[in-house]
Amino acid sequence: MFSGIVEEIGAIQGINKSLAGAKFFILASVTLEDLKLGDSISVAGACLTASQVSDTGFSVDVSTETLNCTTLGTITVGTPVNLERAMTLNARIGGHLVTGHIDGIGLLRARQQDGNSIQLTIEAPEEIIRYCVPKGSITVDGISLTINAVSNRSIAVAIIPHTAKVTTMGLKQIGDTVNLESDLIGKYVERLLQSSGALSPKPATVIDRDYLEKRGLL
Repeated sequence: MFSGIVEEIGAIQGINKSLAGAKFFILASVTLEDLKLGDSISVAGACLTASQVSDTGFSVDVSTETLNCTTLGTITVGTPVNLERAMTLNARIGGHLVTGHIDGIGLLRARQQDGNSIQLTIEAPEEIIRYCVPKGSITVDGISLTINAVSNRSIAVAIIPHTAKVTTMGLKQIGDTVNLESDLIGKYVERLLQSSGALSPKPATVIDRDYLEKRGLL
């Protein structure tokens, strides 16, 4: 479990792909302080397991499912990524409860400077939009953000100068894709209402790279 408070920006040092998936080698510093073999770590919002740890970075194994359903499938060497170690029970939760299980891929549709903040509009699939509410939380590439506005196709968030400086969101441009994770609490509420009969079951629709490819966005 994570909080969505990014600890540092790492960099993809190497990628080895195979039919079974891929192995990423990631340069890091802060997140190495107590990182051990087998520990969970959030990489661009995706919960992965450290399979090797060195003095300069760590390795993670990425399944084909994760490659297909997150932006990690199109990542390249040199790409910066947000990193966060799993939180401890005695730590403050500065963001919100984040599992690191990506719900889908979003597309940055607009970027506008507004005072000292950056306003971003992100197109998202219905599976994610239905859990979004104004002033609620959403995880974007591992970052806990507050939703400013919601439409039937997109959400709007504001990036303050500190967040732009210490995460990859300051580098994102129109047309870039991002990993999205909906607020966990909304999913449980929906499930409980469905189980009680107060809400009709709704089939899940997950956006992935096929969705983006069909629209010429990848």
